Amino acid sequence: MSEQVKVLIIDDEPDILFTIKEICDFCGYETFTTTSGEEGFQIAKKQNPQLIIVDYHMPGWDGMTTVKKMKTLDHNMAILVLTVDERQEISDKFMSAGATDFAIKPIKAPDLMSRIKVNLHIQSIQEKMIQKKEQVFIEKGISSATLKLVLEYLDTQEDLVGMEDITKGVNLAYQTVHRYLQYLVEQDQVDVVPVYGQLGRPKNQYKIKEKG
Repeated sequence: MSEQVKVLIIDDEPDILFTIKEICDFCGYETFTTTSGEEGFQIAKKQNPQLIIVDYHMPGWDGMTTVKKMKTLDHNMAILVLTVDERQEISDKFMSAGATDFAIKPIKAPDLMSRIKVNLHIQSIQEKMIQKKEQVFIEKGISSATLKLVLEYLDTQEDLVGMEDITKGVNLAYQTVHRYLQYLVEQDQVDVVPVYGQLGRPKNQYKIKEKG
């Protein structure tokens, strides 16, 4: 019998904490809850959860401080950040600190369940990479496992594909996908093509480069 997955939930709003716990309990995870990052850190030291769900804005340790502290316990720990702030620069800072992904509040139960599942999958891939002594993080904020998911999705697409479709395809936050696509473009692994519609600014479309 496989060991039950442990999920730690940290949010200073009791109603949100209760709701997320109910969702995780329904999915069959062993859940631990707290309203503070400091207490969450102590729980994580004892329980070693595979996934931490943490709010950004909290008294005491905020989400950023909590993420940094958690990563000192286990660099491979998956961390899903809850926030109402959709700015890319905020998500980039969180990912550099060690967050795996984001969920913009309010988030519907089915979406949160799917997001939890994919983040646990990423954590599982990273765990196997550690066992094989493979490189888990290519550079700060760029996980080999997440990069693999994005590349695998792009590899299945014959035509150019937009951000919204990629986000749905890999089931990660827009901000997370944006960061990884930027990295892939910089590494010359993915082409980006601006597509002009009838109104507004052009939307970027992406396609994996063919191997020569």
